[in-house]
Amino acid sequence: MSVLDSFIAGLPKAELHVHHVGSASPRIVAELAARHPDSPVPTDPEALADFFTFRDFAHFVEVYLSVVDLIRDAEDVRLLTYEVARDMARQNIRYAELTVTPYSSTRRGIPDAAFVEAIEDARKAAESELGVILRWCFDIPGEAGLEAAEETARIACELKPEGLVSFGLGGPEIGVPRPQFKPYFDRAIAAGLHSVPHAGETTGPQTIWDALTDLRAERIGHGTSAPQDPRLLAHLAEHRIPLEVCPTSNLATRAVTDLERHPIKEMVAAGVLVTVNSDDPPMFGTDLNREYGVAARLLGLDARGVADLAKNAVEVSFMDTAAKAALSAEIDAYTASRLDTLRG
Repeated sequence: MSVLDSFIAGLPKAELHVHHVGSASPRIVAELAARHPDSPVPTDPEALADFFTFRDFAHFVEVYLSVVDLIRDAEDVRLLTYEVARDMARQNIRYAELTVTPYSSTRRGIPDAAFVEAIEDARKAAESELGVILRWCFDIPGEAGLEAAEETARIACELKPEGLVSFGLGGPEIGVPRPQFKPYFDRAIAAGLHSVPHAGETTGPQTIWDALTDLRAERIGHGTSAPQDPRLLAHLAEHRIPLEVCPTSNLATRAVTDLERHPIKEMVAAGVLVTVNSDDPPMFGTDLNREYGVAARLLGLDARGVADLAKNAVEVSFMDTAAKAALSAEIDAYTASRLDTLRG
């Protein structure tokens, strides 16, 4: 492990773009697959590496949904959620906004109240036992259409779990225009939730404009195509609208063809506020520490630059002011101590 990698491993971090089911470790996926033997998902953790090799984004969605199908009751939900937090604790992630897709579970027969109770129970246990603060982004699976949008908005606005802070939109972008979801985002925003849709991952800049205009996005998930439109980049920079960048994910789903040419460099050069995230880490053979290492290499960052990147995520998170100040101070203290050690 390099000196910078060691620094990253110990760095207190926040993560803003990471999916609930997509964060299931091979051990947990294999355990769930063994409990549900009618699933095509392998029960051997080593075989999951081949299973999680994606031909393209459509194939990724197909594989992702097969893992979603393993979450069949409230105990599955609770187990998954707590174990995801355990993996985060090992990476020194102090705070995470976990993207959760209630519709994927409720349509499989898990009652909405039971689903919410399971994630909330896991959230409280994770904070008290692991020191990881979890907050929820309830997202619409775009491929499931307006029925899913209605159900997601209903659960978010009526059940209002304590940990819920934002409302999102995921899934394939091609053939799933953003404007049709405007009424549902309007309802969520009126209920006090923040807007954080995916946009511009596998489609062009217009999808990002639509997310900003119709969905009133406060942050953009991915935004990979933003550098194709200089006016859009300037708008994002001027209004400090962050991009949640997930480099290895973009390579795995073929949203970018070469990691060395990832547009994160153009985003930062244009003054856009960027955060680094892992998206669906076990599926992509990564974690947040590795993504920070990738970003550091692509952007030419030293330890202080990496710490500044970590503070970006804190700044644009939906933590309250006091929590932001506390985590930023922890990052500063850690960085100062490590730099002093390195100099000594």
